[in-house]
Formats: sequence, C-alpha cells, structure tokens
Amino acid sequence: MRTQIVAGNWKMNCNLDESQHLLNALNQKNFTTTDVEVIVAPPYTNLYAAHQSLKDSPIKLSSQNLNENEKGAYTGEISPAMLKSVGVEYVIIGHSERRVIYKETDHLLAKKATTAAKHNLKIMFCIGEVLEQRKEGRHFEIVKEQLEKGLFHLSATEMKNVVIAYEPVWAIGTGETASPEQAQEMHQYIRKVIADHYTIKIGEQTSILYGGSVKPNNAKEIFAKEDVDGGLIGGASLDADSFADIVMSF
Repeated sequence: MRTQIVAGNWKMNCNLDESQHLLNALNQKNFTTTDVEVIVAPPYTNLYAAHQSLKDSPIKLSSQNLNENEKGAYTGEISPAMLKSVGVEYVIIGHSERRVIYKETDHLLAKKATTAAKHNLKIMFCIGEVLEQRKEGRHFEIVKEQLEKGLFHLSATEMKNVVIAYEPVWAIGTGETASPEQAQEMHQYIRKVIADHYTIKIGEQTSILYGGSVKPNNAKEIFAKEDVDGGLIGGASLDADSFADIVMSF
C-alpha cells in the first residue's frame, strides 16, 4: 500500500516566534491516530527550532530547497549535510516557484536530486504545467519531460525515496483548483510514466501528491481519487486547524 502524505510548504512565511506557535498548535493535533505521514517545511531559519519542537511528534521535517553542491564557496546556499544536521528528512525540489521565479532548469533540478539522493534525503519532486501549456494540450508532454530530465537518472533504489508532487501551476495561489477528475487523470498518467521507465511495482509504490490550492473543503474529494496519495499544501498549512482538517480528510 502506498504511503498517504500531507506536506505543508510554509514558503517564505513565519518568523521564529510564529513558527513555534504554529508547531505548538500542530503538536496538539492527534496525528498519531491516522496512517497519514505528516510533513512540514518551514523556512531555513526555523528548521532547527522545528526539529526540537517535533522530537516527540510523528510530524516529519522537510526543507523547501537545497543546493546541488555538497559544500564550498556558494554564499547564501544550504547543503544537504547542513539540512541533515538539523533533523531534516525530506527536501522539496523543483517547486514551480523555483522553476518560474528563479529559473531553475531541469538540468539543475537533476543535479539537486542526485545530491539529495546521495545524502539519503527523501525527495518531494514537483512537476506541473502552466496555464498556457494546458490550453495548448501539452500538459502530459510537459510533465513527462520534467520527469525524464529531472528525475529519471536516479536508480530504481533511489527512486523508492522519491515522492512526486503534481502542481498544476495555474492552480497555485490563484484559488483555482484542478477538478478531482483532472487530478486523477494526471496522477494516473504520471504513475504510468514511472512504471514504463522503471517497473510496474515502482510505479504502483510511488506516492503522488496533488499540489494546487487544496483546502479543507475540497481535500476529501481530491484524496478519494485512486491515484491521489495526498497533498503538498501551501497557504492552508499556515493554519493548524485547516492543515489538520486536510490531514484528517483521508
């Protein structure tokens, strides 16, 4: 059975005090009663404090990014070893905001995936099309290309530590949401692409999350789809009650 996952990407939100308040509220939620793996991704500056707060919690810790190099003269960057030293288990790679705003290419993301895998960090690899590409009917082509160029150099063993997050970019922060049917259609396609490249078993075992404006009022319907294994949550993850409601949507 695939792991069901709800991950909260806090993006550039929450100073240290705000992070502690949110983590304290999340620690009060009874996530031990669910089979869902719960993950939070605070900003870099709050990762160690989050690790300390979550020591006795089932909640896992993720970074929002990492550098593709292991160490060196890369001012302002964070290495995988640094992340592991503060308790990080997961790393988000290829979020649409990194691709669009910071022009991160498939080639760069492939290097980041290689480095993360080498350091045994679990990867949440984000893929997805922009509105123009969907309107042109190229959404399947774009997603397949992003998988092939950014991820498929990893070995089958490394792939077992990869979670896919499908983000229809046109549905992030816009209030728009792909219909549950659209999400299922793409998730099913992604699973087939993975199975065709690796094995049917790896395709079936890979958790695929939906990442486009998931809210408490639509999570249950989206998560009910056969190939949707959870969500990468943005804005709603900044409110403990909303995030908990999404987790409990399973």
